[in-house]
Amino acid sequence: MQKKRITLKDIATATGVHVSTVSRALDPVERKTITDEVAQRIQEAAQRLGYRPNRIAAGLRTNRTMTVGVMIPDITNVIFPPILRGIESVLEPLGYASIIVNTDSERDRESRLVDVLRDRGVDGIIHSAVLLSDPSIARAASEGLPVVTLNRRVENSGIPYVVSDEEAGICNMLRHLRDLGHRDIAHLAGPQDLSTGQLRLNAFRKAAKGLSIPYDAGLVVTATRFDEKEGARCVKDLLSAARKFTAILCANDRLALGAIEALRERGIDCPREISVTGFNDMPFLELIRPKLTTVRIQQHSAGRTAAEILLRLMNPVENDAIPMETILPVEIIVRESTARVS
Repeated sequence: MQKKRITLKDIATATGVHVSTVSRALDPVERKTITDEVAQRIQEAAQRLGYRPNRIAAGLRTNRTMTVGVMIPDITNVIFPPILRGIESVLEPLGYASIIVNTDSERDRESRLVDVLRDRGVDGIIHSAVLLSDPSIARAASEGLPVVTLNRRVENSGIPYVVSDEEAGICNMLRHLRDLGHRDIAHLAGPQDLSTGQLRLNAFRKAAKGLSIPYDAGLVVTATRFDEKEGARCVKDLLSAARKFTAILCANDRLALGAIEALRERGIDCPREISVTGFNDMPFLELIRPKLTTVRIQQHSAGRTAAEILLRLMNPVENDAIPMETILPVEIIVRESTARVS
């Protein structure tokens, strides 16, 4: 025999309060409007009675699904699990479920997945796979869907974004290489249709000038993707051009790992002959030899910060000044892949 579903009215009867009070007590967002003692009493009664919320019915009443879309560019990239954990640390305790989708950094797929998430009725989107010009997510935001971009931003969109201090990271890494005696420094730039690739290349140019390091456009190779295959391809192009360089500053860790492998295949030792650096400090780098010198970004904090901003967008409060730009600090992690010029 099917057991009767426990309702808010049953909990109200058991605790002697109004149904609306029960509803607020069981809503993580609205709970703050009643006293802790009442909220705890209602929650204990709900647990004792075996209450489970009917999300479909609640969604019909509130026009909310308590789901959030999280868009990532590459599900195989190990940088994203810490970011996702940061997002979940904020949203899950409040009853939100995350729908994670992978864009493969393809424009058409990204646009299609934005529509899929909207059709599913998500209450908001955290987007870490946006292009510099991204009409699909810009349109969604302009039509009232709460959106925050993470690690990247959309130009002229009015969408709040959370990024790392790209300029400080590149400048400090270039200074580290200069202090080791390097003057001929190549740069593996990221894709220029992504804000991270563009910002890090601009930062490299600016930092080279500020540190009195010669900037040679012939030593800059632009990757089409932030992955190992492109890192290897870029280094092979540099070597084929027969240009002199003693260090390679890469726009992310995966490009750096591909670069080191390409050097190894040519019998070139890193760091004895050529130093290589990355950006992001993705997990497991200490298990790879040589251990990579890189720029550490705040992965968990980035996810948490983006989720906190999205939460404020989804639950607006009068006069709440939501920041358009949030820049998180970075630090240099010196390991084994950089050495003094021999």
